[in-house]
Amino acid sequence: MSIFAEFLEKLRSTLINRSAFLRTFLIGAVLPCFLPLLERLPQGARLRRFLRPPGALAEKKFVDACIGCGQCANVCPNKCISLCGLEGGIENLATPKISARAKGCILCMACTQVCPTGALQKLEPTPEGIAAVKMGTAMVSEDVCYSFAGRTCGVCYRACPLPGKAMTLGIFEQPHVHEEYCVGCGLCEQACIHMPQAIRVFSNRSIS
Repeated sequence: MSIFAEFLEKLRSTLINRSAFLRTFLIGAVLPCFLPLLERLPQGARLRRFLRPPGALAEKKFVDACIGCGQCANVCPNKCISLCGLEGGIENLATPKISARAKGCILCMACTQVCPTGALQKLEPTPEGIAAVKMGTAMVSEDVCYSFAGRTCGVCYRACPLPGKAMTLGIFEQPHVHEEYCVGCGLCEQACIHMPQAIRVFSNRSIS
């Protein structure tokens, strides 16, 4: 290695080390300054409406009961459960959430069987157990849905675990969601071929 190349390598290493040091220093120095501000927010503002796994208690009770052990995420065969980071706020740190666009819930109920605190109530993968799930409700954006533009699709309907009940089809396979039966699993949102998705699942669980 030439002297010049060795100099460049040392310079690169020094810059990387300094960059890592500055990043760590800023996180350690700045983050604690924002924590008191988070604590002063109204309770409702701090509790984000995440899509939670099946059997989750009402949001406030769920956050209080969850210890962030991650057992629900580890046991999930579909790997659809992830744990909240700091982007969800201190209240939600390490609590489980589901990002339906990435991967929906297959309603196997495995997560509900391993929760050690009851934050997720035990449910069975039976018709009765599935009917008791209230994760959220799917909503269709008719202005972007292919079927509502006269281009037959129907992908969301074929992904629905409760076809004919939670979702029915109209002309050109236009999807119609029936809130009283929709459990909010997110499989329709995952399956939607439109970008951005024409159907989304929103949490409808109570805060308290």
